[in-house]
Amino acid sequence: MKGPVLIDLEGSDAARPDTAPAVPETGTTAAMQNAATWAAKPTSGLAKWFWSLLVAITGFVVSLAAWDYVNGLLARSLILGMVAFGLVVLFCLVLAVIALKELAAFARLRRLDRVHGAAIAALASGDLAEARDVVARLNKLYAGRDDAAWGRARLAEQAGDVLDVDGLFGVAETTLLAPLDARAVREVEAAARQVATVTAIVPLALADVFTALTANLRMIRRIAEIYGGRSGTFGSWRLTRTVLTHLVATGAVAVGDDLIGSIAGGGVLSKVSRRFGEGVINGALTARVGVAALEVCRPLPYHATTRPSVSAIVKRSLTGLFAKD
Repeated sequence: MKGPVLIDLEGSDAARPDTAPAVPETGTTAAMQNAATWAAKPTSGLAKWFWSLLVAITGFVVSLAAWDYVNGLLARSLILGMVAFGLVVLFCLVLAVIALKELAAFARLRRLDRVHGAAIAALASGDLAEARDVVARLNKLYAGRDDAAWGRARLAEQAGDVLDVDGLFGVAETTLLAPLDARAVREVEAAARQVATVTAIVPLALADVFTALTANLRMIRRIAEIYGGRSGTFGSWRLTRTVLTHLVATGAVAVGDDLIGSIAGGGVLSKVSRRFGEGVINGALTARVGVAALEVCRPLPYHATTRPSVSAIVKRSLTGLFAKD
């Protein structure tokens, strides 16, 4: 009985996963990048007028219809008319409370922006008096928070002995903001892990897109809450636009093989399975959005401490999901 025949094909290499072409950044990831770029575009004046007039006309028509409806009920039955009138009044009170909460949320976000801008100005001028004013406003910002009590106490002990702007902001970052930075980074890691897992495992169409959008919105909102900028519905949208604008301005929207290769085994997995590759890419994009949110929501710019590395965040968040072994 003859044995197997071995045919040697000269000049040809066996197909291997690590030599296969990389997964192109199309489909879900491209759609997410386009959505981020679109959301970061400034709104034109004509569009603002359109939406403002549309809201005004809609509110006018609805309020007039409600008024006519209540008057009609009052003419038919005093009891029914009073019940309808009471419900309308309660609804208006709820709308007023929601509006006040949204205004308070915008005020908190503006407060963070003012502290951040004052810190940048103090670093640029080197004025110690301005820096001490920024630290005082930062201390006031976190007054009453139990998770910042230890940092505020250490800052009060050490700030008086520092006689330069760099050292003063360094003390504020290492004592007061360091615990908050750690919590914010953990939120970014959790969001990146969730997005990557759902993208790689769930085969449903658009499930990964929905998960990525909701996870990114929730991540941005929680990061703002950690740094003291709790936001409402409209405040969250304004904050998301600011983060995406920062992301586009820094050129960090696109995700390439350099970031995928930084993950243990990520480069090979992206070539073996398209779903795993998209999971790595979407997780990396979520991490980049998270780092942009840190830079936007943090009351002090990164100066004495190092800005979190996107590659390090992705590695820690995806360890065990896309392991080297």
